[in-house]
Amino acid sequence: MNSNITMQIHADNYLSERRRLGYGMRTTAYAINSFARYVDTLDPQCPITVEVMADWAKCDKGNSDKPETWARRLKSLRAFTRYLQQFDPHIEVPDDSTFGRIGHRQAPHIYSESEIVDLLAAARRLGPPPGLRGVIYETLFGLIASTGLRVSEAVHLLDSDVDLKAGMLTIRMTKFYKSRYVPLHPSTLEVLRQYRFLRNLHVEHTDEMPFFIEYGH
Repeated sequence: MNSNITMQIHADNYLSERRRLGYGMRTTAYAINSFARYVDTLDPQCPITVEVMADWAKCDKGNSDKPETWARRLKSLRAFTRYLQQFDPHIEVPDDSTFGRIGHRQAPHIYSESEIVDLLAAARRLGPPPGLRGVIYETLFGLIASTGLRVSEAVHLLDSDVDLKAGMLTIRMTKFYKSRYVPLHPSTLEVLRQYRFLRNLHVEHTDEMPFFIEYGH
């Protein structure tokens, strides 16, 4: 590799190219920039081997001693090292043999319509009676099923975020620090109106209160 070009320059060029293609690169960019800074502190004649990458992977800020964490950091370099091979074909590309395979998330379960009906019926029966616990969970699960909200988005809704006149939810600053609006189906609106009416019989209403209150209230 041309010793006059730093690894940071290669990293900047690679990330710019990927972003022009529409990739976000937020998390990956952090790892690649960290690796570039690490390599630029080494001897320019030092070959960029998997061993060098493994040494970098072990130097995370959290001082992790978990091979799975190191494997995840190493994996973030794969596409970048393939890019670097056009400048130096001797650069190695890391695989799973260094720290082992990364555990993968299980495939999500897609609930059928009948399963959703059964879930809502079970939630409705939650006690102890009398109280709002069953109504809260039935409404919460129904809203998630009908809108596709994340659980965290639904439970963090404020009352002011639920506009039952306009039929719109405001989801504020969630994943990737973005806000968005979610329209509501008329049947969902009706259920939310019933829930809000029952809830307000039990608690004092304010715009900044959670839409879904704790079940002990």
